[in-house]
Amino acid sequence: MKNKIILLFAVLTIVACGCSCGNKNKPEAVLSISPEAGTNYKQGQDVTVKISYPADVKPDSIVYLLDSIRFASKKDSSALSLKTDTIPLGPRGITAKLYSGGKSQDVSTNIVLLAGKAPEEYTYKVEKVYPHDTTSYTEGLLYQDGYLYESTGEPKHSKLLKVNLETGKVIQEAKLDPKYFGEGSAIIGDKIIMLTYRDPRVCFVFDKNTFKLEKTLPYSVGVEGWGLTFDGKKLYTDDSTNRIWFLDKNDYRPTGFIDVYDDKGPIESVNELEYVDGKLYSNVYLTDTILMINPKTGAVLQRIDMKNLWPMSQRPAGYDNAENVLNGIAWDEKGKRLFVTGKKWPHLYQVKFVKK
Repeated sequence: MKNKIILLFAVLTIVACGCSCGNKNKPEAVLSISPEAGTNYKQGQDVTVKISYPADVKPDSIVYLLDSIRFASKKDSSALSLKTDTIPLGPRGITAKLYSGGKSQDVSTNIVLLAGKAPEEYTYKVEKVYPHDTTSYTEGLLYQDGYLYESTGEPKHSKLLKVNLETGKVIQEAKLDPKYFGEGSAIIGDKIIMLTYRDPRVCFVFDKNTFKLEKTLPYSVGVEGWGLTFDGKKLYTDDSTNRIWFLDKNDYRPTGFIDVYDDKGPIESVNELEYVDGKLYSNVYLTDTILMINPKTGAVLQRIDMKNLWPMSQRPAGYDNAENVLNGIAWDEKGKRLFVTGKKWPHLYQVKFVKK
């Protein structure tokens, strides 16, 4: 009898161990999720998200994440609708996290969110023409307190300038070390922040009144240093791609970003930036185009054709479209005046945008 009991116990132990080992080695369920990765949607269009799993899987819950942020949860595989009205444009990751029996399993996909509609097409009206220094390879352009503030580029010739609007004469300047290629600039209180292009890339902090260089900080946001502007709360900068970064106004570190898209796809090479009445204005490098951009989503709202502002037929020998491109947007907040120019252009134009 004793031997039978021992034998029975041994058999039960083996069976239990086998069940336990089988559970440990049980393969994960095969999950799938729709929509198909890379599917394009227009902003405002609902995205139907649905997870599929084997019939023997009994989920405790399914949590849905958009770019790692939870937006919904369910108890079953029924489809849900993702609203896109306020979601920033560009690639967006969708993950379903299935919880069952104390374990979790993920399945992911992605979509590309485009602007909900085509940009409105605008042209311009020239209201006044001012002189502009033809040695200034314009990268950043600002207007404040009756003066233009201009940051310029090119190796060995990069400067920060304070300029008389009416005459185009330089009142104050700070020359950069010849190793730097100057880029965009922005005014924050009594400071002027200025970027450099690359190799090396730094952020300069100047005293706005004296033009004395106060700080030189390492800077590695994005691919390259390009445009810069300030909305009163945060800085915006771009980097040669379609991305516009948000920077903290105190330490100039990145806090987020938007990607610039119209209804067809990304708009690359957004360049000199200006914040105007709740929108970002941007030159598109090597084009005669200015964009008005939603600073929350990256959607191109309006597109301005500037191709005849300084026609090629009127340019003297030595000027070409590749080198002396349209670049420079400055906004007079108090006077509601908008100024534009180009690299080494002889004129700065006060313009008004007009819908076609």
